[in-house]
Amino acid sequence: MSRRGGGSAGGFSTRGGASGSSSAKQDVQLSKLLSYILRHGAHKQGVPISPEGFVDVEVLLGFPDFRAYTVADVRRAVTSSDKQRFALEERITDDNPVARLYIRANQGHTIEVEALELSPITASEDAPIVVHGTYDAAWDLIKSQGLSRMKRNHIHFAVGLPGASGVISGMRSDVTVLIYLDVARALADGIPFFRSSNNVILSPGLENGSIPAKYFSQVRRCKNGVAGASLL
Repeated sequence: MSRRGGGSAGGFSTRGGASGSSSAKQDVQLSKLLSYILRHGAHKQGVPISPEGFVDVEVLLGFPDFRAYTVADVRRAVTSSDKQRFALEERITDDNPVARLYIRANQGHTIEVEALELSPITASEDAPIVVHGTYDAAWDLIKSQGLSRMKRNHIHFAVGLPGASGVISGMRSDVTVLIYLDVARALADGIPFFRSSNNVILSPGLENGSIPAKYFSQVRRCKNGVAGASLL
């Protein structure tokens, strides 16, 4: 994505604009574009991003892939996100004393965000349920090597199953394996945990980016969002 000419971000393209598309489809497309830039592609695509992960919305809309959209579209995409992936904030900067609208991703980054708004979890009572959702195909590897943050900055956990009270995000609704953590043991061994503004539990894991299986308190099958038989 460049200010010069056309292009696409992370394989997402808005060429031809949003005409003829439903509002819902347009919001999904915009959400994908925002996720790519705010979580992964800002530096690569030359989009200025603050240490807190915020991007000036009007500046972003000046890039070719976003020119089909308006500030109102961005606001709607943010408010319609059931997982509350993004946050909007009006900010005054040293360069511009007039308040401008900024947007950030709440979690899921692969780019370094030095001052992302996260609340440290210092006791297991602060997060009585910490569960990671995955799939059968990944379970054997996870069982032997532990959970890995892979290219992301954190491993993601939910505070319950999808649809439960307080669960906004943190796992997909179609997961087939549920991995519950012994947070007290992990904290005692120095593994840090944080809570994002949309109530996702995040951990960078150990120095190698993993949380070994010895910290799993239970592992269960999951079908239609309901925990089932134990896999341990």
